[in-house]
Amino acid sequence: MAQQEITEKLDEVPSSGQQKKSGKRPNRALPWIGGIAFTFFIALLGLGLAKIPGFDRVGPLACAIIIAIICRQIWEYPEKIRPGIEFSAKKLLRYAIVLYGLKLNIAVIFNQGMPLLVRDIGTIVFAMAIMLLIAKWLKADFVLSLLLAVGTAVCGAAAIAAVSPIVKSEEEDTAIGVGIIALAGTVFALLYTVIRPFLPISGSDYGVWSGISLHEIAHVALAAAPGGEDALAIALLAKLGRVFLLVPLCFILMYWMKKRNVNDAGKTKVDFPWFLIGFIVMSLFGSYVIGEYIEIPVTIMDGIAYLSTFILTMAMVGLGLNVSFQALRTKASRPFIAMLITSLLLSVLTFFTL
Repeated sequence: MAQQEITEKLDEVPSSGQQKKSGKRPNRALPWIGGIAFTFFIALLGLGLAKIPGFDRVGPLACAIIIAIICRQIWEYPEKIRPGIEFSAKKLLRYAIVLYGLKLNIAVIFNQGMPLLVRDIGTIVFAMAIMLLIAKWLKADFVLSLLLAVGTAVCGAAAIAAVSPIVKSEEEDTAIGVGIIALAGTVFALLYTVIRPFLPISGSDYGVWSGISLHEIAHVALAAAPGGEDALAIALLAKLGRVFLLVPLCFILMYWMKKRNVNDAGKTKVDFPWFLIGFIVMSLFGSYVIGEYIEIPVTIMDGIAYLSTFILTMAMVGLGLNVSFQALRTKASRPFIAMLITSLLLSVLTFFTL
């Protein structure tokens, strides 16, 4: 009798094949899709917030990160959607950097911007050296200070996003770095516009100063636009030179990380940044193919530029969802001070070397 009851209970348990047919097995794609949709929604909120007067000075990346950080502190997102959030933070970040390459016109730099490129090299060497020295003196977190040094020296959030996989930074550090550089860069850009009428320099010199010293392309445009069309054009040209130098800087950092890892921890693999190859290819394509051999309407190019910004915003959301206020209070204060001092010294030095 007991054997018969056991047999009946075993018959009631569905086999693995029956579980698959019944559809009770969890769908692994749903958490992935849910996480991406979550970052997509917050990115939309960030873009919307950036259109409000006042917040438009900060930009969509910083707005999206602020929303994500606040959301992370108030409401813990479900762990089930973590795979999709990590996809946005890591994979979409690389795709955005690849698309960002279309914004870099290498032909213009080689044809018109070579003298400015020398100044850009000086900017990068000075900013990174001073930033790391001050950070060491303040005993600031090294990785976060390195990210801020690259962001200050090259091109803000895009540079931080590009080097973060190379230096093996935590997602929290990357998000904090992007938020700090975006906010500080906005403040400096606004200060430039305020003091511009009182500066004893021409419009073109003002444009050069803005392009070789400010943090992001958006900050350069914000500061240089009041100086006129010529000032804006030369400022963007100077800034594009710094963006161009991001590529060799990344390879230098990759070599340095390999040497550092071998010395500190035996044999630690440093992944090759394949997305930088995509960045270079897209830059060459935009510089020498589009317009020369292929005609692409301006509206489509503008759409691609908007898409790259939105994808990068989604990636920033994914990073921001892993930031804690505790880290902001304890980890970011000293690197932030070091970055402000470096930015101020960079502005003063570049002004007196015009």
